[in-house]
Amino acid sequence: MATKRLARQLGIIRRLSKTSLSDQSRDRPKLRQLFSYLIVIDFESTCWNDNRKCYTQEIIEFPAVLLNTSNGEMESEFHAYVQPQEHPILSEFCTELTGITQNQVDEGVPLRICLSQFSKWIQKLQTEKNIIFSSSHSSGAASEGQLCAFVTWSDWDLGVCLHYECKRKQLRKPAILNSWIDLRATYKLFYSRKPQGLNNALQDVGIVFAGREHSGMDDSRNTARLAWRMIRDGCVMKITKSLDKVSGFSPSHI
Repeated sequence: MATKRLARQLGIIRRLSKTSLSDQSRDRPKLRQLFSYLIVIDFESTCWNDNRKCYTQEIIEFPAVLLNTSNGEMESEFHAYVQPQEHPILSEFCTELTGITQNQVDEGVPLRICLSQFSKWIQKLQTEKNIIFSSSHSSGAASEGQLCAFVTWSDWDLGVCLHYECKRKQLRKPAILNSWIDLRATYKLFYSRKPQGLNNALQDVGIVFAGREHSGMDDSRNTARLAWRMIRDGCVMKITKSLDKVSGFSPSHI
């Protein structure tokens, strides 16, 4: 009994049962997905080891990965380093955590320019892959294009970080970024267990994190890998969060 209790504390029993469950679900046929493509986003922002400044965080890395939900291929990527303007000097803690240097953000672009570049990338995808978003078409129009949705690990990236930075700086935010899939919440609901971070969630389904944690690009790629695994296991991805239109944002802007 003591051995069993120790094993449970170490996570051995829990991990074995989860791995077994995932192995069994691999044999299931994939259910039809609502979205043909997912765009995974994982921002990195200014940060300090002093929480008093957490409400003025600014995006310093803006990555996005396009995932094909029919085959798991990452077909396109967007990446930009962003200049923080409210607190332009990165803390030592921030550089150690994210690996992003002062020189990289100094050579980056303001968020306004980054959003414009991102919108051009989206427009290119719409042209090349016939991608459409749920906020840009009426019900029943999905047959006219490849339906796409955004994915984040928690609501923080689009619901807090970008939302309030655009509001503070009076920037036009692409309206398509007002709806997304929270993969952390979806994971918890689908597997009936609460993940202890992205790396832990990957480990629980037998995936080894590739790259550096807290690199926005690596986090986005690994989140895409997890989303694909969940799709293979039978999870149908659905929008979990939508923001109301906010004054100052352009609803016609992509």
